[in-house]
Amino acid sequence: MFVATLVLSALLAFVFGAGAVGKLTRMRSQVETAAKLRISWRRYRLIALPEGAAAVGLLVGLVLAALGVAAAVGLVALMAGAVAFRVRAHDGLGFILGDTVLMGVALLDAALRAITA
Repeated sequence: MFVATLVLSALLAFVFGAGAVGKLTRMRSQVETAAKLRISWRRYRLIALPEGAAAVGLLVGLVLAALGVAAAVGLVALMAGAVAFRVRAHDGLGFILGDTVLMGVALLDAALRAITA
């Protein structure tokens, strides 16, 4: 089961690390998403902090299990907020489902990391 944890943690770290970099470098797609969700760029850009912290926490969490669980649980909370904002903005179903799937993967990763500790 640790191999599954490793794969999920690496996948999530890549996705959220890339998201953090996109926000910090002001990628056009990130700016457009902020506008679509009606969040000021200044506030939206701050999401890079928990995304980057989670990416690092997931990777370090492969050695320190408690940190990995905490990082994954933090991503579940972050993605719950993302889904709520997408629903509020009447965003497309694909985006809502995509964020919901990421939330589920983070939840599964947290459970697997706790089990394999």
